[in-house]
Amino acid sequence: MQKIGIIMNGVTGRMGTNQHLGRSIAAIRKQGGLRLRDGSLVMPDPILLGRNASRLEALAKEWQLPRWSTDLDACLADPANIIYFDAQATPLRADSVRSALAAGKHIYCEKPLAGTLHDSLDLARAAQKVGVKHGVVQDKLFLPGILKLKQVIDSGFLGRILSIRGEFGYWVFEGPVPQAQRPSWNYRKEDGGGIILDMFPHWQYLLENLFGRVTSVSCMGRTHIPTRINEAGLPYDCTADDAAFATFELQGGAIAQINSSWAVRVNRDDLVVLQVDGTHGSASVGLRDCRIQHRTATPRAVWNPDLPNPIPFLEGWQTIPTTSNYDNAFKIQWEMFLLAVLENAPFPHDFLAAAKGVQLAETGLRSWSERRWIDVPELSLS
Repeated sequence: MQKIGIIMNGVTGRMGTNQHLGRSIAAIRKQGGLRLRDGSLVMPDPILLGRNASRLEALAKEWQLPRWSTDLDACLADPANIIYFDAQATPLRADSVRSALAAGKHIYCEKPLAGTLHDSLDLARAAQKVGVKHGVVQDKLFLPGILKLKQVIDSGFLGRILSIRGEFGYWVFEGPVPQAQRPSWNYRKEDGGGIILDMFPHWQYLLENLFGRVTSVSCMGRTHIPTRINEAGLPYDCTADDAAFATFELQGGAIAQINSSWAVRVNRDDLVVLQVDGTHGSASVGLRDCRIQHRTATPRAVWNPDLPNPIPFLEGWQTIPTTSNYDNAFKIQWEMFLLAVLENAPFPHDFLAAAKGVQLAETGLRSWSERRWIDVPELSLS
């Protein structure tokens, strides 16, 4: 059994604690490690890094981990730490990643990689020059519902894809009662907040991997809730967008329309739902489930508002059965990155892929500012 040291920076935050520590690294440790091609096992050996010593100590004790620190330079100087992971607030990430690159660490990050496309490309070029493995979280690709949808698309069931319509979001409470379920920095632009910067990187990799590259964007953002209550119980001004309504034109001609909002009450099957319509069939997908309807099973709808609707539309959809045991999406990608480091396995979700997500967010913000369609050029490091 070999160990691999992982610096986990920003792990005291919501995503860092729940998804990356608890459901990924701790889960890999609980299962006895990660098995390599030669049959040997590797055990993640995380060191929890952050600014709050008491919170780090408590978290390490909770997860029975011996190592924690508030000293980034000391963690980077330890040759036992092979990987640097960053789940800090967005404005803090770029400088820490640069320090990790200077130390020659392999790097895995939450998205967005940085707050601007310029910084994202700069980090991607630097990582390529250093020659380390680098990656960004693209967890939605590994959700059970999306994996089922990918199978449906690859089978040709949908035919030529015409359009994608998406609804994402839920009501984030303003506080203090009920308490807000997202941190206050999410609603301050100066701290890297905003739903466009948060969610457009997700839409970028989902659309590109499932349907085609985004070639142009029309976006309108809003700050619906102007004042919220922070963690100290004090009111603060919301300077970032909490909703975005966007249309994306895709390579090949399909159109995607996705609404994202933290000020919407859920009246759908899941927190995110995509409907994909094609010439031969349609699919409706959430986080875990996927339903389909073939053209031969499509009812003949007739518009007559003077009579009760006679067609039970929802009953005409077939649910794709679950035939596999789906692991946690974050854990799946963590294992992929560990194998990329240890066995040189492929890992397409690199810093260039991360930069594409930031590019789409910047383009959406620019479209909103200028109130027009904006083209999205294809991105490269050359």
